[in-house]
Amino acid sequence: MDMLSSIILGVVQGITEFLPVSSTGHLVLMHSLLGMEGNSSLAFDAILHLATALAVAVYFFDELYILFQTVLRKFGRLPVNDRDWTVVKALAIGTVPAIIAGILLESYMEALFRNPLLVAGMLIAGSLLFMYAEYVYENSFHTGTIDIKTGWKIGLFQVLALIPGMSRSGATIAGGMLLGLTRSDAARFSFLLALPVILGAGGKKLFELIATPVEVSWLAIGVGALSAFAVGLCAIHFLITFVRKHSLWPFIWYRIILAAFIFFVAFFGTN
Repeated sequence: MDMLSSIILGVVQGITEFLPVSSTGHLVLMHSLLGMEGNSSLAFDAILHLATALAVAVYFFDELYILFQTVLRKFGRLPVNDRDWTVVKALAIGTVPAIIAGILLESYMEALFRNPLLVAGMLIAGSLLFMYAEYVYENSFHTGTIDIKTGWKIGLFQVLALIPGMSRSGATIAGGMLLGLTRSDAARFSFLLALPVILGAGGKKLFELIATPVEVSWLAIGVGALSAFAVGLCAIHFLITFVRKHSLWPFIWYRIILAAFIFFVAFFGTN
């Protein structure tokens, strides 16, 4: 992998991991455009995900520190803030569906799921979900209250993001909106919920990359990861700020246009 391709993929990952447009879907498309295939590209994607997971940890450091202290205090049988402890439990139970589905569907994700036409189809499917979430959101009351039941249900929405083109942040934000959260609270919970899954999947692939006999350029990988981390921080801040005042419609239109372009290239591009 050359340095330029690594930087391009890192920037794409950093932007699309946190915007509801599907980072995995975009990486699949970029691999196709750049002619990158195979296990090394999958492992590189996972390292980029680790870089963006680090961006989440840095951006939400204060909140994560409070939640970590809450767990320690609870295990030490010390008083804790009930709201913080509820969020910890909601995050824990919300992570379970994606872990189980990820283990069961891993082989499919590395073969069938990495298909540009599937990405296009899921871009459309995700757009329909976002449209419905916006309709419900505009016609219902949202409290922003997160409990264990809500965490579990949002975790089920996160499972949809295992299919490239859906978008982890988009599916969980839409799920949170449908369950009565504000867009802003849904976005924050979405980022925190994604952290353990991204770390787990990325860590596994990193171990596989280290153990594989395939020769890789660690310098290129490192530059790509650094690009993903820096751009990811900016993307997180942008989305958190954006959803406080705006809807998901700009992302919906982007997804539809991109899907139409993919279908056009697939069916007419070779003629």
